[in-house]
Order: sequence, then C-alpha cells, then structure tokens
Amino acid sequence: MQSQGSSDTDGETRPAGMYRLEDEGDVDVGGDRRERYLSVLDSTLAYARRRDYVGPDYGDGLSSRLLQALPIDNRWLNLAVQETVKRSPVDVRPIFRVEERRNYKGAALFTMANLNYYDLVGDGTETDPSLAAFDPLLEADRLADWLIEERITDYSGFCGGHRHPIQHLHTKGVPSDPDIVSTAYAVRALLEVARFAGREDVDLDPETREKYASHAELARTAVDFLVEDLNYREVDDGAKIDYHMNHPDDSYTINAAALGASMLVDLYDYFGDDDLRERATKILDHVAACQTDRGGWPYRLPADASHLSMDNHHNGFVVESFQRYRDIVGDDRYEETLEDALEFYRDELFALDGAPNFDEENDYPRDIHASTQGMLVFAREGELELAERILRWTLANLQVEGEQGRFYYRKYRHHTKRVTLMRWCQGWMSYATSEFLLACARRDRDPERPLDAEPAGGDREIDRREAAPTPET
Repeated sequence: MQSQGSSDTDGETRPAGMYRLEDEGDVDVGGDRRERYLSVLDSTLAYARRRDYVGPDYGDGLSSRLLQALPIDNRWLNLAVQETVKRSPVDVRPIFRVEERRNYKGAALFTMANLNYYDLVGDGTETDPSLAAFDPLLEADRLADWLIEERITDYSGFCGGHRHPIQHLHTKGVPSDPDIVSTAYAVRALLEVARFAGREDVDLDPETREKYASHAELARTAVDFLVEDLNYREVDDGAKIDYHMNHPDDSYTINAAALGASMLVDLYDYFGDDDLRERATKILDHVAACQTDRGGWPYRLPADASHLSMDNHHNGFVVESFQRYRDIVGDDRYEETLEDALEFYRDELFALDGAPNFDEENDYPRDIHASTQGMLVFAREGELELAERILRWTLANLQVEGEQGRFYYRKYRHHTKRVTLMRWCQGWMSYATSEFLLACARRDRDPERPLDAEPAGGDREIDRREAAPTPET
C-alpha cells in the first residue's frame, strides 16, 4: 500500500509516512510496565466505581430535562440541542440539565476491564484480589447481571442499545432500539464472565458457576438477532447486515458489519459452531471487498453518506475484527487485507509520539476513543512499544491534571474538551489499559511466544490464567 500525504484542520500538509514509528528508544520495553500502569487502571476503575458507572455520554443531549419539559417534539430543535451539547467547546450539560445514565456498551467494557483486573492482580498472598480495595469479580458479576436485566426484549434474540434517545436527520432512535455494536460488546462481556465458570483457580460456589455458564447460552441467542432482525443477507461478495433497526436503506455502515462478524467469531470461539464461523467469514469477505486502495475504510458506503471519512477509531474496529478472526479461527484468509489495513492504520492514523490523528486527512481533534482503540489493536498485534507510546501520550495529554484515572474526551488544536464521558473515556480507557497489561504479562512470561497465539474453541480462560503474573514469594 502506498502511504498518502494528508492535511490537518488548519490546512497544513502532513507528509506521507511522516509518522512511521522508527525510534523506540524512549519507550519502556522492560518488565516494569505492570508497576507503571496498573495504578492507572486501578484509579480509572475507581473513578467509575464511585459513580456506579453512571455519567455523561456521547450524543446524550436529548436527555436534557429542559428539552423534555417542552410540550412539542420537533426534529430540528432536537438536532439543535443534541449537537450543541455534543459539539460545544465547553460542557453545557449542566445548563441543559442532561440526565446521566449508565451506558449499555460502557457496562460491557467495565465488565471486561474488571475481569482483566482480577487476572492481573493474580491469586498470591501479596496480590490476592480479596485483599484489594474492591472485589473485581463481584463488580463484573453485578455489571453482567445488569446487562442481562437491561437487555432489549421483543426481538429474536439477545440484544442491547443506547439508553438515551438519538435524533438522526430523518429518524429518531429511542432507547428500545437495539444495535449490533452495543450487542456485540455485551455478548463478549457475557462470554468472558461465562469462562470463569470453568476456571478451577477461581473460588466460586456451584450456584454462581451455574449462573455464569448460563450467560453464554443467553449470549448465543444474539445470533438470531443478527440474522433475523438485522437482515443478514448474502450478496455477490459475501454477506451484509444492518447496523440497527432504523438504518437508512441507501447506505451501509462498514464498522458495524465488522463488529457483527467479530461477535460471531467470539461465539464461535466459545461454542465451536461452524455456522458461526461461516457467517462471520461471509460478512468479513464483503468488508474486505470494500477496503480502499489506501488500506482503510470509509465510515459508510457510499462514502458521501456520512460526514466521517476514514476516521481513526472506526477503522480500528474493522482492523481488530480481522485480527480476532485470524487469531481465533486460525486462518490467513485476510492476510493481505489486514497487512494493508495495519499499515494504513499505523502510518496514517497515528503520529510518531503516539497521538491519534482524527482521520486520514486531519490531525485534530485527537480523541481518547481513538487512543484506546489503537492500544487494543497494537497490543493484540504484539506491537507493545507502539501501544505503550499511545498510552503515554494519552496520560500526558488527556488525563485530568492532578487526578489520576480521570480522562478528558478530546484535545483540539487550541483547547481541550474538558468533559469526562463515562463510556467514551473511562470505559474504553479501563478496558484498553487492562488488555495492554495482559499482553505485557504474556510477553514477560514468554518473550518468544507470539501474542496473537490465542487458542480457539473456548480455551481462552487457560490463556488468561497463564497471563496473570506469578506472585512474589
């Protein structure tokens, strides 16, 4: 793939290949990453835990009590309030009295982050989870229960969605509308909880083990939601699904399809059903066919159907979906697709110092969601030095000064959006940091073992247990 030049929001040209990671001399490659960053994970989770995982969310402007008190429901007024809350350079939620809620996908991220934290602290005398300031397994348990209680019913299978209304240009999404993105992360979280049911190193009573195992069976029904309600259909170069129930017919959201395929791969990893793998393959075949010559994907097809182009974190979703297929299915079917995608993602969407570029043309705004997705992609790829560089940039530029573990949303060229979104900032940061630390632990324990060598067919809990650091004696 030929790397392209691009320009930032001030019209300056960004030379092609300028941000390739070449000098790694300033990055910690030793075994003390755990000591350096575990406190970051601890404090990030603590911030969310103190607030019961409730907080402001991206696009939550229609939860304004002032707007809801009006006797009319007007599309243009809704859009004006929603976009003002979303785009204002300062946080105007208090002015509009926006109600804070627990986000569905955010709860899934926090579930997995707590499970990862449990594995990271180990089971020895000095790092016993029971001696910690909180019980991460109990937190994951109650969050998983909440995901089940708050799922959206009256559809063909398990599903979830945003818990605040969203005004689109032509339609209005309501909290009872499920989507594949929220559902995919909830499924992954429930499967991770279910894996603990079979772990002998975890002290669980039989009733709890049975409950955890049942989470997987419920998550499995999400396949019916994807196939029946999201209109899984085969096309010439694979298969397609809809993003959500009200998606316009004249466009296609690529990253949502990739995440749907990733959900099927996660279920295949747990249950081993060939039908899950085959459907995931067909969806990813179509996604691969939509890849541009530059190696990335536009947010939607046709590309002019969205104001977003090849933005950072949505491309990261697609890249990670191909990674997960490779690692779990054990197939190099998309080797060239993934190679080109990683080159584009690495060279065009991240700066040398680890700063995330907004898209292929613009450096700013630099978004924490892009940072965290980059950490996930490069940690999975074994590029821990780059993942750490992104983490260090985030700590230096988006962490609230004097308050470890609390993060701001975006950094613009001349100002920072000083709002902490519970899912967008805290949820993604805790999940990405925990996954990065697990990858570091695997590297420390076995430097020669590829980080993408995860077993398929439901044995990942063994790999996770091996990833926990050996306690000091």
